[in-house]
Amino acid sequence: MQRIKRQSLIGIASIIVAAILMFAVIPTWVSSPSNVRNIVLSPLFWPYILSGLTVLIGLGLVVTGFFTTDPDEPEQPAISGGYRRLGILAAIMALTMFALPRLGMVWTSMLIFAATAFLIRTSHPRTAIICAITVPLVLYGFFAHVASVAIPQGNYVRLP
Repeated sequence: MQRIKRQSLIGIASIIVAAILMFAVIPTWVSSPSNVRNIVLSPLFWPYILSGLTVLIGLGLVVTGFFTTDPDEPEQPAISGGYRRLGILAAIMALTMFALPRLGMVWTSMLIFAATAFLIRTSHPRTAIICAITVPLVLYGFFAHVASVAIPQGNYVRLP
C-alpha cells in the first residue's frame, strides 16, 4: 500500500470539516431572516460559499497528493521552534482581544495580519504589508458603505 501524502490527508480533513460545517453547524447555528432581498447580504450565503471553497481546495489537495508520486521522497523534518511560534500566535490572539475595543476592527486586523505574516516568515514581506493594509480597508469600505453594516471603530482613529 502506497503511503498517503500529507497534503492528501490535509485535503481529506478539510473536506470532512467543510461537510460538518455545511450539514450540521451552519444550518443549526446561523439564522437568516426570510425577508433578505439580496442573497449576498444573507447571513447564510458566505458561510456556505466558504465551506464550498474549502471542499474544492480539499479535493485539489487530495487529487494532487494522489497523482504526484515520488517513492524516494525523504521524510520532512519537523518544523523547528514550532511550539515557540504557537505560543507567539496565542499571544497575538490574546492581544487581538484587548486591541479590538481600543483600536477598532480595521486597525487591529491590519496589525494582526502583518504580525501573523511575519510570524510565519513569509517570503513576500512587501506583498504581506500591502495586503495587511488594503484587505481590511476594502472590506471596511464594502461593509460600511455598500452593505450598511456598522463596523466597530476604535477610540483613537475613526474611519469615514
